Amino acid sequence: MVQPLLQTQIDINAPVDKVWALISDFSRMPQWSPQCRLMKAFGPLRPGTRTINVNRRNFLYWPTTSTVTEVIPDKKLAFRVNTNNTIWSYELEPTENGTRVVESRHAENGVKAVPNLTVQTLFGGVPNFERELIDGMNTSLARIKAAAES
Repeated sequence: MVQPLLQTQIDINAPVDKVWALISDFSRMPQWSPQCRLMKAFGPLRPGTRTINVNRRNFLYWPTTSTVTEVIPDKKLAFRVNTNNTIWSYELEPTENGTRVVESRHAENGVKAVPNLTVQTLFGGVPNFERELIDGMNTSLARIKAAAES
């Protein structure tokens, strides 16, 4: 069964606007995410903007599309992966020394049947895949932190 919420966070010693600039530039997503190989937005960053994405796991590549669902500059960015109906979000909040970033994968309404079957048959099952997603989220946040603090 798919977990309704996967979430990680990191504190970054950089101002919110600098971190926002990194996160809100979808073309840079492959620099952060170990799974993402391409994320191309069709239009300006706003709710309704669509993206095409290419993901990779070992030798397996697959395309997805996303739709931006929420943009609150310097605070929150969220998009729905249309293939499986999950929502990915980045929430930023100022801290005493910079910015806290919380990355989440929301699946409170479950995941569509075909992607769920794909995860079961090709990715070693949901628990294994979700562990990989958490590891990837932690890697993404660490890479964003390194870029923001450099």
